[in-house]
Amino acid sequence: MQSAVNLWPLLGIAAVAAGFLLRANPVLVVIVACGVTGWAAHLPVVHLLESLGTAFIKTRNLPLILLLPLAAIGLLERFGLKEHAQASIARIRAATTGRLLTVYLLAREIAAAFGLTSLGGHPNMVRPLVAPMAEAAAEARHGQLPEPLRQHIRAMSAATDNVGLFFGEDVFVAFGAIVLMQTILKAEGLDVDPIRMALWGIPTAVTAFVIHAWNLRRLDARIRREAVREVAP
Repeated sequence: MQSAVNLWPLLGIAAVAAGFLLRANPVLVVIVACGVTGWAAHLPVVHLLESLGTAFIKTRNLPLILLLPLAAIGLLERFGLKEHAQASIARIRAATTGRLLTVYLLAREIAAAFGLTSLGGHPNMVRPLVAPMAEAAAEARHGQLPEPLRQHIRAMSAATDNVGLFFGEDVFVAFGAIVLMQTILKAEGLDVDPIRMALWGIPTAVTAFVIHAWNLRRLDARIRREAVREVAP
């Protein structure tokens, strides 16, 4: 007979969710979550501290890896990256905000499906390029945008990146969630091929693309309505 699985260590996930909902310090949230998980798993305090120290040593270079691209992007923005992107998209007559974001959604999903999840993201793609180009496409057709509409376009740009990444990476066979599900099912006696699991993610990815592309089409309609309302006497 198989022994019962101890689910109490999953309380650490609840601690992470609660901490982020309360907008607490992320480092403090992670430490508290580790403590809750260790307590629920009956780990000795010394062993828990050793695990935290080992994890810190292994990832101490991670902030440098994350900050270097941000510094490069900051320099590019300072020397006119955003302005050049806006000017380039304004020259394309057929470009609209919805069409531009739909193309980015398709590219993001395909790249994520091949495991290229770093080809995108909010700090290195959405903020300096995608969002300014989406705004410029709307301004080229409708002139100056009201501030709430401008913020909505930025939010939809970020949402497009999220949707493309989230549903595209489910198709990648080496994605962590697929490996995790395959490992859990194998422990329960179910031998599932990871490739077949990844292939079953394709219908979900296609459906997500269609639904979000329709939302982006509605975004173009909203931009037209609000632009007309703004110029109306």
